[in-house]
Amino acid sequence: MVWLRRCTHYLFIVVVAVNSTLLTINAGDYIFYTDWAWTSFVVFSISQTLMLTVGACYYLTFTGVPGTATYYALIMTVYTWIAKGAWFALGYPYDFIVTPVWLPSAMLLDLAYWATKKNKHSLILFGGVLVGMSLPLFNMVNLITVADPLETAFKYPRPTLPPYMTPIEPQVGKFYNSPVALGAGAGAVLACTFAALGCKLTTWTYRWMA
Repeated sequence: MVWLRRCTHYLFIVVVAVNSTLLTINAGDYIFYTDWAWTSFVVFSISQTLMLTVGACYYLTFTGVPGTATYYALIMTVYTWIAKGAWFALGYPYDFIVTPVWLPSAMLLDLAYWATKKNKHSLILFGGVLVGMSLPLFNMVNLITVADPLETAFKYPRPTLPPYMTPIEPQVGKFYNSPVALGAGAGAVLACTFAALGCKLTTWTYRWMA
């Protein structure tokens, strides 16, 4: 049943990576950003943190080789480049610089696994916290480097709405002051849970396919 276990493993990697790609496309979408601004940044930073954590931890514990988390982030990056290339061809403005944001966070995950001699509990606790706290920070750095979303919204008006409904200014959330701090705090807590889920998926895969 080794072949069935391997097929299940690769299918899971593809599914998680594709979903992560869709989340990235939405996070870099000028429509979302113009409408929701910091709220959108926090929500999509957390969602990408969780998708990266669960997939990378599964891949890492399945292979047992430090470095595969970074390889998984590279898979997500390539998928996103392909998807964004297709969307860009359709007329949507996307910046390719956004996608490598996962790589440094995945490297921290690999480092936590390697430095603790492949200890899963340390991976869950230390790795989850490191990814959760780092990804929103890297995401903000990337956001600063891309084209101004409000200017882009006027340059590329929504094809499904009349011109007079094009947003004039971003609707910034008023219930917090630091989107990076909020995303990092929530991400650090939730990423530990998803890191544990990723490790548990390895056990389930072996159990189901035995």
